[in-house]
Amino acid sequence: MTARTLLRPRFDAATKERLARSAAATEGADIATSDISDWLAARRRACSARVRPIPFAQLDGWSFTTDTGNLKHDSGRFFSVEGLHVVRPSTEWQQPIIVQPEIAILGILAKEFDETLHFLMQAKMEPGSPDLVQLSPTVQATHSNYTKAHGGSAVRYLEYFLNCDREQVLTDVLQSEHGAWFYHKRNRNMIVEVDGDVPVHDDFRWFTLGQLGALLHQDNVVNMDARTVLASAPVTYPERRALSSDNDVLSWFTEQRAGHDVRARRIPLRQAEGWFRGTHAIQHVDHKFFRVVAVAVEQADNREVSSWTQPLLEPVGPGIVGFAYRTFDGVPHVLVHARVEGGLLDTAELGPTVQCAPTNYAHLPTADHPLFLDVMLDAAPSRIRYAAVHSEEGGRFRNAESRYMIVETDEETTPAKAPPGYHWITPGQLSWLAGHSHYVNVQARTLLAVLNTRTADIDMSRHEPSAGDPLH
Repeated sequence: MTARTLLRPRFDAATKERLARSAAATEGADIATSDISDWLAARRRACSARVRPIPFAQLDGWSFTTDTGNLKHDSGRFFSVEGLHVVRPSTEWQQPIIVQPEIAILGILAKEFDETLHFLMQAKMEPGSPDLVQLSPTVQATHSNYTKAHGGSAVRYLEYFLNCDREQVLTDVLQSEHGAWFYHKRNRNMIVEVDGDVPVHDDFRWFTLGQLGALLHQDNVVNMDARTVLASAPVTYPERRALSSDNDVLSWFTEQRAGHDVRARRIPLRQAEGWFRGTHAIQHVDHKFFRVVAVAVEQADNREVSSWTQPLLEPVGPGIVGFAYRTFDGVPHVLVHARVEGGLLDTAELGPTVQCAPTNYAHLPTADHPLFLDVMLDAAPSRIRYAAVHSEEGGRFRNAESRYMIVETDEETTPAKAPPGYHWITPGQLSWLAGHSHYVNVQARTLLAVLNTRTADIDMSRHEPSAGDPLH
């Protein structure tokens, strides 16, 4: 056997082309785009689940440990709520945080119909989601779930991801979740292509990327887990130049990570200063940030278990998550922020330009608000290139909604020479970085999913460059 027969191309250009065709396909072979809303409404009606707040004393199988005050499941599985102490050179704080060391599988099956890639999505009920049912990946399950620690039924389609041939894998990457609410949480984001017949349950349908892109323009339809997997897809962007080379971007970001001194350690929940536990919630003394609550889920017939109780983390107000967007010599760029969060595995990840809950800063003068928040809040409608409300993961968070935005800006509001901690990169560079672990945070990945599934109404290259926009 010669060496030539052992080698293969390093990059699969055909997959990128097929993803581009799927993103351009606004109609699918399985369900007509005009029928999607009715199908989702029918799945919501078929979901008879009821979710109600309960006091902690009514949690079944969960309890506060006597020594630490941590909130844990009696089995030792699923997750726990503990304390976290974060120390930085200029500040320190303590808070509750979700600890879930298991790596979940977030997997989407892909299959060609009429020579166009389609993706199998599930109408999934989650107790913390608005309207309860949203589009999720084919498989969305922690190790405790798919090993049936809950004593329920098996996870549909799991075998395609546990036993897949690497030749079938379109993307496979470990990604973080919310670094402000999870401690070192990671999920395996996968897209696996299949041949042959796949039996489709009533809660599942095949969609093109173009159809999913259109649904991402609607409020609270595509869940967080689906968005992060779509952001990891190896799509192609047409740019060939940028304000900074790929090597410059990596060097800048490595410098940001190395320059941040962040020490975070888990502590007993009962020791978290500034937080108190009542009968129905753990919350901050100033009633800011978030609270930990308990809920009972009943008659969830489309889940592996039909009823259960659990804790959920609930923010005190809606968030704003946005990218500032500009073109330089006709090349689109977004302004990323090297964002430090106490629960991240590696000090900082690339986040959006703005990521905050404005209510937490309402008592402060404008000068002390997060940088560029006013750019998002005061954006003229003509400058808003994308806006939709999306909720975060409904299995751990309750009513955690943010308005996600892409806002066209200018030299006056967002100069080409970005302030410390910020950097202009192209969507293609962001997509390239999202193909690797722990580079792009979960909020930025939602906006990247929008760009990866972009349709004509968010063509990132349609605007003429502003006079004097530099590109070097």
